[in-house]
Amino acid sequence: MNPLTKLSIREFTINDYEALIKVWQGAKLPYKPAGRDRKENIAAEIEQASAIFLVGEINGEIVGSAFGTHDGRKGWVNRVAVIPRYQRQGVAARLVNEVERRLETMGIGIIACLIESWNKESIRFFEKIGYHSHKEIIYFTKRREPQI
Repeated sequence: MNPLTKLSIREFTINDYEALIKVWQGAKLPYKPAGRDRKENIAAEIEQASAIFLVGEINGEIVGSAFGTHDGRKGWVNRVAVIPRYQRQGVAARLVNEVERRLETMGIGIIACLIESWNKESIRFFEKIGYHSHKEIIYFTKRREPQI
């Protein structure tokens, strides 16, 4: 049976935090518990009007995540992860499509994501769903602390 027929997508709540971390760890998504991924930080983020934090569930189990944010003109897709037994079955695409739909209803017409060069699987996934890389863009950050 196709898992997408049983997939439900809903907003993440902070009560989902432990299950979310299991999804990220199962998907080998980098996790920074002392920084950006600390429970308190995520709790504060989900309260922002620009936050779209979604999880996918199958039979009551959280099996995937996709987060979206925007700065008023450009939307960002982040933290896309699916547990291994449901990967490559359309779960991530459905989650990203829902983030995109919600950003578009907010008037956001440009949606982007940042993928580290070593993450070939994510690069292939985003290319498959219509994203295009821009090799001429160089990403810079300035961080208060390295673990953020």
